[in-house]
Amino acid sequence: MSNKKTKVVAVALVLLAIVTGCVIGSSKADAKGVSGTVNVAGSSALLPLVQSAAKSFMDANPNCVVNTNGGGSGQGLQQVSDGTIDIGDSDLFADEKLDKKSAAKLVDHQVAVMAIAPVINKDAGVTNLTTKQLIDVFTGKVTNWKQVGGNDVKIVLVSRPSSSGTRATFEQYALKGHASLSNASLETDDSGTLIQMIQSVEGSIGYVACHT
Repeated sequence: MSNKKTKVVAVALVLLAIVTGCVIGSSKADAKGVSGTVNVAGSSALLPLVQSAAKSFMDANPNCVVNTNGGGSGQGLQQVSDGTIDIGDSDLFADEKLDKKSAAKLVDHQVAVMAIAPVINKDAGVTNLTTKQLIDVFTGKVTNWKQVGGNDVKIVLVSRPSSSGTRATFEQYALKGHASLSNASLETDDSGTLIQMIQSVEGSIGYVACHT
């Protein structure tokens, strides 16, 4: 990330999560010459990749419409299990987010690998955190950046909603299973919006995902 107003914090642990698209059952039909409408929703972190894939598919199949939406991994998985959409995008496998009955209806398909990185407002004066420090920051044990070698600036968390698969993955691996504090006044599951918040709010910290 090259923006001068944000810095990626180096963490001791590299986070890699399998990103999946879940569908009810599976199909081996040839995609050439198909027509119809497909509705996709779920992970906001995965949304840019899904939108790009949808555009490419519609360009090659002009009689098809692929509608894409975010809403969070949990919502996408539940909606596809309920049959209200066709594909649910998730940062987690279905059985990690849904009850057994709902998850049993779905088939997971790995489509990408996701890396998650914390980002910090430049005024914090911090470019490096240990895993323990990261846990202390997100759980509220540390409340000022000077406690971890930064400036005398209050720490402000930019939260992701409880339905976010990115949040669940971050808590599981980066925070070693600790639940992060929520900040309802600064909450978003859109990485672009999150970065804008961190740029504008002094002392703020959040985390973003990218896919390969």
